Amino acid sequence: MKYLLPFLAVFAVGASAFASTPPAKPNVLLIAVDDLNDYIGPLNRHPGVKTPHLDRLAQRSVTFANAHCAAPACHPSRVAVMTGVHPATSGIYRNLFGAHGPRWREESPALKHAVVLSQHFRDHGYRAIGAGKIFHTLQWTPGDSQNDPTAWDEYRGDPLDPISPDWPRAKFESDAEAGLTPGRPLGPNHYFGAAPLAGTNEETGDHKIVDWAAAQLRAPQTKPLFLAVGLFRPHIPFEVPQKWFDLHPLAEIKLPVTVENDLADARDHGRRSWHQWVVTNKQWAKLVQGYLASISYLDFQVGRLLDALDASPLRDNTVIVLWSDHGFHLGEKENWEKFALWTQTTRVPLFIHAPGRSRDGQRTQQPATLTDLFPTLCELAGLPIPAQCDGVSLVPQLRDPAAPRTRLSLTSFKFSQEPAPSHAVSDPRYRFIRYGDGFEELYDRETDPHEFNNRAADPALAAVKSRLALGLPATAAPDRIVPANSPYNLRPPGAAKRKSNK
Repeated sequence: MKYLLPFLAVFAVGASAFASTPPAKPNVLLIAVDDLNDYIGPLNRHPGVKTPHLDRLAQRSVTFANAHCAAPACHPSRVAVMTGVHPATSGIYRNLFGAHGPRWREESPALKHAVVLSQHFRDHGYRAIGAGKIFHTLQWTPGDSQNDPTAWDEYRGDPLDPISPDWPRAKFESDAEAGLTPGRPLGPNHYFGAAPLAGTNEETGDHKIVDWAAAQLRAPQTKPLFLAVGLFRPHIPFEVPQKWFDLHPLAEIKLPVTVENDLADARDHGRRSWHQWVVTNKQWAKLVQGYLASISYLDFQVGRLLDALDASPLRDNTVIVLWSDHGFHLGEKENWEKFALWTQTTRVPLFIHAPGRSRDGQRTQQPATLTDLFPTLCELAGLPIPAQCDGVSLVPQLRDPAAPRTRLSLTSFKFSQEPAPSHAVSDPRYRFIRYGDGFEELYDRETDPHEFNNRAADPALAAVKSRLALGLPATAAPDRIVPANSPYNLRPPGAAKRKSNK
């Protein structure tokens, strides 16, 4: 069932008009980034962060400063973007591992016949090609991918193993040799860790992907181009060449702003053991350093991609979209990674440049959900919007970033300890969360940007809470699980599976 409420679909259209009209069939450069939070320059600018190319992208696009993922995990977020179907409709709220192909079509009845974004553009005259992590996959899980090979005209390498062959590993001591206590999250292989790679940028997976994408941009095109580029860093492990660590000396690292007992009035996420291991072993600054180094590496790759576009014949007729699948915690609320519903987890970088339409260099605080990307790109390209789409176009905010938006953002997740899915919404000022057991959190982000003070019980904000609650789904699909007999299962039924939320 669709989660949309009729009154949320109302928009105030900006009165501003542009003299120029974009060509009927713009090219599309869709850049997907993994685990990139709001530490970057155009958003919060964490102390010491260096993102000159993302800053440059912000100057040539509209920055959606209040954009949120549909789910705070890789698999559900990416399926939602690439189908336009929200988890509250599909029931895919969590990571479901062990797939070799588009098993999401069998995980959710709502997605059985869903058309993929690239497929939709291909069906309407585009050449649709891609590389890297677009659907869920990991560096260390060869063949575990939910990509749909039939949705592309061409994909770099194996579309069902698109990144694992290309990533070198850092040399590291065992935890015992390094004097660290047992209990490292994700086990002994240092996937939760930070260390410089011995090699060069050219040896890394994202660099190779950008090389491939640059060659595609240079090649003669007989059709308009839909090019999706999936960059894996800054996803763990924080392993990039030494030069990026050198940009962020350990002695200069600033830890995120935190307070003691931050979870006293909030829902415990059940992952505090990660933070306890980090603090006990004095790894906090080192891991923040690795994350910032990975952001700088990622920023460099984005710059190379923008340079390649600017040197190509497609420069003046290409829509650019950069998005991250979710945010990321580095100790805020004693959490690491994602799998929560606070803004730190759900807020994502989102930049959109549309030739002749976007007010480049401006930013909007109007709420957006990543499921809005499918209909936005359809409108910009003059394509029909499939009925499956839960989102609505962001073109009004591209034309006028101040144009008010009555629709709230919506992020959904299924916590293992909760009986039903949990949901969170944002407007330009407030953040409201209702968990699966009815527990609520309400934050005034204007006066409390770090969400330290839960005001859900504050009578002064009762009207605000009631208004925001109208943006929660009236009904939501049940949590889906791995289909036991799917032909897309990487392992046979009954084989050991990884925990769903790691």
